Amino acid sequence: MSSPTASSPAATPSAAASPGSIGFNDCSRALNVAGSGIPSERLDRLSFDCGKLQVPLDYDRPDGETITVEVLRVHSREQVKRIGSLLVDPGGPGGSGIVLAVNLAGGLSDTMLSSFDLIGFDPRGVGLSTPIRCTSDADEDRLLALDPDVRTAAGFAEAKQATATVAQACTAKYRSALEHYNTVETARDMDRIRDAVGDDKMNYLGFSYGTQLGAVYAHLFPARIRAMVLDGAVDPTTTGDAIRANDQQIKGFEQAFDQFAAHCAARPACAALGQPRAAVQALRARANAAPIGSSRSGETRKATGGIVLYAVLSALYSEREWPALDAALLDARRGNAKELFELVDNYSNRSTDGSFANLLDVFLVVTCNDQPTDPADAVIKATAQRWATQYPLFGLWSATSLFQCQSWQKSRHPVPVPTAAGSPPILVVGNLHDPATPYSGAVNLTRALTTGVLLTWDGQGHTSYGQSRCIDNAVDDYLLEQNIPAANTTCPR
Repeated sequence: MSSPTASSPAATPSAAASPGSIGFNDCSRALNVAGSGIPSERLDRLSFDCGKLQVPLDYDRPDGETITVEVLRVHSREQVKRIGSLLVDPGGPGGSGIVLAVNLAGGLSDTMLSSFDLIGFDPRGVGLSTPIRCTSDADEDRLLALDPDVRTAAGFAEAKQATATVAQACTAKYRSALEHYNTVETARDMDRIRDAVGDDKMNYLGFSYGTQLGAVYAHLFPARIRAMVLDGAVDPTTTGDAIRANDQQIKGFEQAFDQFAAHCAARPACAALGQPRAAVQALRARANAAPIGSSRSGETRKATGGIVLYAVLSALYSEREWPALDAALLDARRGNAKELFELVDNYSNRSTDGSFANLLDVFLVVTCNDQPTDPADAVIKATAQRWATQYPLFGLWSATSLFQCQSWQKSRHPVPVPTAAGSPPILVVGNLHDPATPYSGAVNLTRALTTGVLLTWDGQGHTSYGQSRCIDNAVDDYLLEQNIPAANTTCPR
């Protein structure tokens, strides 16, 4: 599901809320819900209210320093049989659940909206929830453009220094508070939200990294769940292992590119590329040798090989983006990187004025705080050599990410392998051809969860709900009636 192009919400001033409560006030104008694409006949039935919840920075010190979590409640005035609230998270880490809730308000069925208040939240550190920002906009532009060959001494030093600079900036700015922006404490925030909106039991819909948040919540609070859907599962068997997790994901994107390439030959607009892998590799090499300019008015950036690969990667999240990728690659080959930058900017939450949301900052902070150990230099060098051969499109470029936590603060909060013993059935949804969270992750999460039930979609792209009527019907039936799909259910494409 795509995110609406709405500015970050800012609730109108509310009455002081006591600890554990949320003072909700209308924020529909701040959200620009009128321009969100929600049909007017539905919009007239919905209210959009925002509020702030105070939570402990450190749950080991519940009476100590607090931070704020921004929460959105979408309520239908035509609720006839209210079940409770449905908390949602889009993933990341770093994605805004408030933006997701606005998007879902336009896409969920009438029955779902008449049964649940939709609750979106910016997880701690994200958006308006005591946001973390370690880098400048210019820094993020430089990081996105990087494409060093870490097999060389110069490339290795460049990648190591670039990530160390960001880690040092984060530590200097946030000091001891930095470690508390992590998955386990965010899951505890979710329970505070459940209580604050008046629900005895949690109803939850999480996508991508949101599945990890949900699984950790289920592990910590199994008896407080009514229904939980985890779509596009993060593999619990690779949690905390940067090399195994990246290896699995790079393989998924290489396979997704093969699917793109197979379809390319059948589409005249794409067939002009020739052999897609060779075309991308040639464009990457050209962009690194002589970065490619853009025709967009006022654009000063030039596309490097890193931008070429980010654009390709971003388009592999959804088959709907393949025509845009065709056009971007062909235009770049003609010397215009405008459409490459459009793909990258959408992926990285960069606005047309050059400012970034803090998605990339939070991704780094939470990833490193969750990761118990970091790969050593020798291991990174060996892995880069292997990936360059095994994954010829994305492998060498992806090896740069292995440095990102080496200089990170060492007080970590590893994510537990979730078992959720004692919870009701938890529905795990897996897409057979998901590049970002490969299907094996859904299988492994279902096995780890004591009460996990797997629902499969034979589709393409990242996650499944909202892209398949069969999946939507099964998920809605589970959330509404707690009906679990039959074992080994697979929805066709």
